[in-house]
Amino acid sequence: MTDISKYKEFSVIGAGTMGREIAQVGIMSDQFESVKLWSRTQKTLDIAANFIETGLKKLETKGLLGEKSAKSILDKLIIERDFEKASKADYIVESVPEFMDLKQSTFKKLGNSAPEHTILATNTSTMSITEIASSSGRPEKVVGMHFFTPIPILELIELIKGKETSDETFEIGAAIGESLPYIGGKKFVARIEKESPGFIVNRLTITSGAYVDWLTDVAMEKGIPWKDLNEDLVVPNQMGGLAKRDYLGLDVIRNSVKYFEENISPDFATGKALTKLIDEGNLGRKTGKGFLEWTEDGKPITHGAKKANLANMECFMALQMNEGCRLLEEGIVSSYETIDKTMIAGMRSRGPFELGKDRYKEWSKLLEDFAEKSGKNYFRPTKLMRTGDFLKYK
Repeated sequence: MTDISKYKEFSVIGAGTMGREIAQVGIMSDQFESVKLWSRTQKTLDIAANFIETGLKKLETKGLLGEKSAKSILDKLIIERDFEKASKADYIVESVPEFMDLKQSTFKKLGNSAPEHTILATNTSTMSITEIASSSGRPEKVVGMHFFTPIPILELIELIKGKETSDETFEIGAAIGESLPYIGGKKFVARIEKESPGFIVNRLTITSGAYVDWLTDVAMEKGIPWKDLNEDLVVPNQMGGLAKRDYLGLDVIRNSVKYFEENISPDFATGKALTKLIDEGNLGRKTGKGFLEWTEDGKPITHGAKKANLANMECFMALQMNEGCRLLEEGIVSSYETIDKTMIAGMRSRGPFELGKDRYKEWSKLLEDFAEKSGKNYFRPTKLMRTGDFLKYK
């Protein structure tokens, strides 16, 4: 068991959607005596502080804070605009927007400011830990720590080792991750020993998202309302696929996909519909409109929607299974069951191999058909998928 008793001060750099939720689970953890939340602007910090307070009070009302009170937990939160002060912590998580130059400049500053023993984690959802760490001056102390929103509710953290991340840093990151709570208990940490774009969950979901992106263009060309297409993409206990995109932020979606386009295949390039919405400033829930319209209290407006009958959810899952086969081929993971378990923990959905391992022949045909219609050859079935050889990687 890794000793993390000296890691008492926690800092989060960036107070947007992810940063504020990371700070919330930080103050909810018994591990930390104090949690600093940094942003360049006071307005962002005020919004974040209000969000955290509201969230904790809701949990308190539901009896989900145990013997603690929302006030006692909030007392651990330190709102900070001074970067130097925010850098003085034992464990720091960076959560700035997904631009490599911004992340590298942030880590350069952290490398110059943070104490020598400090572990520096990046909450990147897709990018190379090695590239981000290269500017820090201490790459052995840098680890990937990818959270999943809503962070107080979802169980998963993906922990990713860069090429120079030390074993000690990796083990401390795992222990810190496991000390953080979610409403069902302690977090599940999926250890990823070799980095790749998107790691596990985003590698699969961004790949299946390419199908959703193509469908939005088809719907736009046919004059089909996006709220109807959203009904095609609803799975039990989750919002529809377009509502989920709006919830995350369409600009965030495009930034993540851009990295895939540049580092995996041009076939990930976003389509006309998404580009149009972003150019118009309609970024989803945070602007009140994206693919769907949203109420002031953050609910998607879907009344009157009916299925468009455009989407085939088996094709959606086939894309995820095919990309899972690529992860096996690349040695990112050694077992398809690991992929399924990680998807369940991070997305609360059944894993693609559980659903499709007996249907790989039919699903391979679906992928060939999608590639033909879309002109995106990257999404054709891999050798492991076509042959069923992935079954050897249980």
